[in-house]
Amino acid sequence: MAKAIHSMIRVLDEARSLAFYRAAFGLEVADRLDFPEFTLVYLSNPESEFELELTINKGRTAPYDLGDGYGHLAFSVDDLDREHARLTAAGLAPRKLVDFAPGGQVIARFFFIADPDGYQIEVLQRGGRYK
Repeated sequence: MAKAIHSMIRVLDEARSLAFYRAAFGLEVADRLDFPEFTLVYLSNPESEFELELTINKGRTAPYDLGDGYGHLAFSVDDLDREHARLTAAGLAPRKLVDFAPGGQVIARFFFIADPDGYQIEVLQRGGRYK
């Protein structure tokens, strides 16, 4: 069976992205591969083996167009309210908390936050299918 191991996003400013993902989600550099035209930086934390791969194209100065096909990354946390408060205090501007209850019963609690390049990230209360 296949195992999901990473997702890749292109970022403009490596240092800014590393600072955001460290502060927001505790992701640290697991590996860094430097090539003449681009650099790959793999980020992870002890919560999961899944990694976020940042691709930094050298010489790029224009922000990336995220287009209309990108959805979001998602992280689950033990205490959604605490994480929302922590990210707010850190100046990372999480959006409002949402109780998702399409049939009248809450099936998910979450909020979104954007990284420095505009990638949307969903932060979910851990539980149920959101482990």
